[in-house]
Amino acid sequence: MPFFAILAAMIQAQRAGASLPLHTSFFRTTRGKIVEELRRRHSASAVDLAHDLGLTPNAIRQQLVVLERDGFVTERSVRRGPTKPTLEFSLTAQAEQLFTQPYDRMLRAVLTEVREQEGSQAIARIFEAIAKRTARSAREHIAAPTPQGKMAGLTELLRRKGVNAEYNLIDGGLELHEHNCPYANVVKEHPEVCSVIHRVLDETIGGTHVQTESLATGGTECRFEVKL
Repeated sequence: MPFFAILAAMIQAQRAGASLPLHTSFFRTTRGKIVEELRRRHSASAVDLAHDLGLTPNAIRQQLVVLERDGFVTERSVRRGPTKPTLEFSLTAQAEQLFTQPYDRMLRAVLTEVREQEGSQAIARIFEAIAKRTARSAREHIAAPTPQGKMAGLTELLRRKGVNAEYNLIDGGLELHEHNCPYANVVKEHPEVCSVIHRVLDETIGGTHVQTESLATGGTECRFEVKL
């Protein structure tokens, strides 16, 4: 049926790496890196950002002025101990659009139509197939022999797809953090979308994992704990 054909075309575009050129190039710039870091930290001073990005505080402040002018960043005065207040910067709601992929709204519309015409089982079958292909592709691209190496490889793959991802070691395993999700708005109505990352974690990293936080349910990130 037409809706399945549309969905297949969108999935193929995603697998080919299609994304909004403005967003892709933006995150390679200093301002884009500042936005990513603020998304990860939630708030930070110019000195904090300068330390993280290897730049001078003045260089960071120049970029923050532009981001604030464009409505992506807001500032507030915070007292960090007995010293004078420090200006901390955080992202505005408008900045979320920088992390949204161009096919987000269309995907949501297509999935809604499929659910209405074919039912929830059809959505589940679609994402079961997508998850299977995505996991197979991830295994082919991640050749590291250790779980930590595999997680590093998966994190890099996610970043190439526009996800601000990082991982760290925890007691008995690993923790994956996704500070943005191209499909956060879709997941609110179609939670089946999340089955893809769960399948990928199962088949590429191994062990057992649990999702401890979700952007779609109001969290500040999507966080997964993998026990090995």
